[in-house]
Amino acid sequence: MDNIALVDLTRPLKELADELGRSFSEFGFAVIRNHGIPDELIERVEEMQKALFDLPEEVKRSYDVPGGGGARGYTPFGKEIAKDAKVHDLKEFWHIGRSLPEGHELAAAMAPNVWPRELPGFKTTMEEVYAAFEKTGDRILRAIALHLGLAEDYFVPTVKDGNSVMRLLHYPPLPEEAPEGAVRAAAHGDINTITLLLGAEEAGLELLTKSGEWLAIDVPEGALVVNVGDMLDRLTNSHLRSTTHRVVNPAGEAARRSRYSMPFFLHFRPDFVIKPLPAFVREGDSPPPPITAHDFLQQRLREIGLA
Repeated sequence: MDNIALVDLTRPLKELADELGRSFSEFGFAVIRNHGIPDELIERVEEMQKALFDLPEEVKRSYDVPGGGGARGYTPFGKEIAKDAKVHDLKEFWHIGRSLPEGHELAAAMAPNVWPRELPGFKTTMEEVYAAFEKTGDRILRAIALHLGLAEDYFVPTVKDGNSVMRLLHYPPLPEEAPEGAVRAAAHGDINTITLLLGAEEAGLELLTKSGEWLAIDVPEGALVVNVGDMLDRLTNSHLRSTTHRVVNPAGEAARRSRYSMPFFLHFRPDFVIKPLPAFVREGDSPPPPITAHDFLQQRLREIGLA
């Protein structure tokens, strides 16, 4: 396979399973057209996203939750640092998670959402796109399940009420005083099950191939980038690869304008035990020990300075 798959999500699941499976095992990434998230909804979300980051700095910082590890609300510019990186990323972001009813059994693992009072309609719009991401993620996971030789609905109970997080992301115009070596998002792997990313059309997103070379990801207008996270890598004993990726700084005119994107980090339920599937554990392997999705998440958040 020479390049990342460009897949039409409306095609039959069995065809998707083959294409996505090969792309995820080789690159850890795929690009998806006709993903089912309505253009009109995406436009509304993008308008809200720009309005959010245009709010005065003191207003945004009032939504930075002390001790919250960035799980909900606002995380200021230059706070997150990739694992093993020397300098912080050049970005600010806002996290929206699942809204659970009072008394829900998983409420202790998921903080309540924070909604900006200054933006009417923000909550309704963001909950609508959160649900749309989940619907698209369900179809992708069904294709993955078929590729792995599992029942099509294998992942349905594993992600029901999962700790999925939507990140509204803003990379401001590059500051002249940026620390040497700082990039918009340093090389990292995603923690979760799969990531669905809107807003990657502008150049900058790159993945590290098996041969150790950086490969730019070419994304058609309106397409969705999907990648394997560490949890799914662990579940499949690295049959599906969580690939190191980064967002490099643009040159020329692009450096002087903001970049916006919206990743949806689809997670297993906090109480789901991630244990390598027997079919992918070969003789002589030393698979990682079982761990709950919640404990794995906390472990990784500590490594990137968010817990």
